[in-house]
Amino acid sequence: MKRRTLLGAALAGAVVTPALAAGTARAADPGPSVTRTGTTTLDSQAIFFVSYDGLVNNNSFQKNGLLTYKGYQYAAWYTADRNAVVGRRVLGASTWSTVKVGHTLRYNDSHNVISMGVSKVDGRLHLNMDSHSDGFTYVKSVAGLMDNPAGLSWTTSRFGAPQSTLDGLALTSQFTYPQFVSTPDGRLQLSYRVAVSGNGRNALAEYDGTKWTNLGEWSSSTGTYTSEHGSSTARNMYLHGIDYDVNGRLHSLFTWREQNGAVMCNGGGISNHDTGYVYSDDRGRTWRNNVGTVVGTTGASDKVAVTDGGLVVDPLNADHSLMNQESQATDSAGRPHAIISYVPGRFGQCTTNYVADRTANGRAFHVRKNAAGTWQKTEIPVPLNSSQRTKLVLDKYNNAYAIFPFGRIAGASAASGYTDWKILFDGSGLNAFGEVVIDEMRVRDGNVLSFMYQEKSSGTTPSALHVVDFALPA
Repeated sequence: MKRRTLLGAALAGAVVTPALAAGTARAADPGPSVTRTGTTTLDSQAIFFVSYDGLVNNNSFQKNGLLTYKGYQYAAWYTADRNAVVGRRVLGASTWSTVKVGHTLRYNDSHNVISMGVSKVDGRLHLNMDSHSDGFTYVKSVAGLMDNPAGLSWTTSRFGAPQSTLDGLALTSQFTYPQFVSTPDGRLQLSYRVAVSGNGRNALAEYDGTKWTNLGEWSSSTGTYTSEHGSSTARNMYLHGIDYDVNGRLHSLFTWREQNGAVMCNGGGISNHDTGYVYSDDRGRTWRNNVGTVVGTTGASDKVAVTDGGLVVDPLNADHSLMNQESQATDSAGRPHAIISYVPGRFGQCTTNYVADRTANGRAFHVRKNAAGTWQKTEIPVPLNSSQRTKLVLDKYNNAYAIFPFGRIAGASAASGYTDWKILFDGSGLNAFGEVVIDEMRVRDGNVLSFMYQEKSSGTTPSALHVVDFALPA
């Protein structure tokens, strides 16, 4: 029987001030900086409603709501009349061309986001949308659309009809959190959750340019987790992301969400606990813990479980309103980094209202695996002033940037060992509601921090949806 063990407080239990690791950065490398270069408007009247403290067009966990590929940028959102649309522009252009893809948003549920992906093997754009613990809608473009954007008109006819399956492959009747990720060999994978919050499993499907294949589930919802307050026998693993690094390794940091609130000190908190880590060297077929031991096989009975040893890289009980689905990235050496956030113990050892307590006292932390192979954590000295999530990106010099709610940006240099966090942009002039959606591909390939945000509104009054661009160090 598997037993749950912590990786050890020496690795991650305390906030540390790390020394510079060899090979992290050269002395001549520039530190972090952002230079705002422009803002464009996607929609002057995008749909606006608040649920789960967020917006359907700007939930930071949607991978990818904004992406860049071969000189064009693409964005997906819902209009005021609930139509799902995709826009594109030549990089640097001030206007976007928009097409409807034949689907309308069913419910006022902010988790029904639109996520996009590109299958490099055949040049298609894929969309998965409108899914929160039920069915999903899937749309894909014609082959080659992403490879020849200048030569192929941007019209609805370039997209196929909306489907409730992946070209006939039915995954599950309880589907949530679609995240597309391109594999090193040009295939496209779809990460998703089966079942519901507190009792769900992560799974993968894969597209090879000809057909979709369901690889199966890889995390377990079973096993007993016991805190000082009580026990729970069901949960789900919430991913901070799923990303391939420069060497082809697939990384995922995560937190557990327990079904039974008895593990918390107070029912007004949130039952997330511990930051864990797994990786795969065979495109998600098997999963290894921090020390390289196989702890799960996709599609098999032995899945990654809360009782597995070597998973936890930053232990934290469920009393601090730890956020789920925050953010992760990998650096130029293939090392994983993440942003996590919670209410530190100096503000008390028991949160009683996770929205109010996170807004008043929440802090974000940068967690990373250093060159020596140990995990380090640094508090980012910027109050959240929000219950929502923060995004993480790394520039080509491995400097780190945290994009906070309301579009605020903080940065830290690799040369300092990420100890010099400071505000680089205070969000002024954006009037952003909360979370933002990052264009990960443009950071990686174009050295530009580009994110989508929506202006504040009230009730269900539509508001403007924008993309803002910042140049990173050259």
